[in-house]
Amino acid sequence: MLRRLALTAGALSAGTIMLLALTGCSSTVALEPAADANNPLCAEVSVRLPDAVAGEDRRWTDAQATGAYGDPTSVIVSCGVKVPGPTSTLQCITLEGIDWLVDESQSPNMRMTTYGRDPAVQVFVDTEVVSANEALSNSGIVSGIRMIPATSACTEANELPE
Repeated sequence: MLRRLALTAGALSAGTIMLLALTGCSSTVALEPAADANNPLCAEVSVRLPDAVAGEDRRWTDAQATGAYGDPTSVIVSCGVKVPGPTSTLQCITLEGIDWLVDESQSPNMRMTTYGRDPAVQVFVDTEVVSANEALSNSGIVSGIRMIPATSACTEANELPE
């Protein structure tokens, strides 16, 4: 019995070392949680985030209600960001039935924030690596955001540039 216990403990230790070695290959993406990240609807978004977006694999993050994709990171999803009000300075687009405010001020990076949903979700995309359309059309991201009821909509929605 003692020999079997020692062998099991040895196997567990070797397995733990192997697990640590595998998880050590990819670094955790350091992010700050959004102010409303603990909103229960953000949990609905988080559990639906996909394993990959536009061919970029998901990476671990250290902040609640976030997702990161690519190495280096090319897509970041954050739920619970400040709900934006109506604006005339940002383009409002509708994609997959979801309205987004598009901020291109950091081009080639684009920051898209849901409009008319509380909590708001923000998707930050490096458009030199990933198409913003492809990121926002991802079925996992779309299904998560649809869990947040829409309470208003863009008045004149446009199409997102490629």
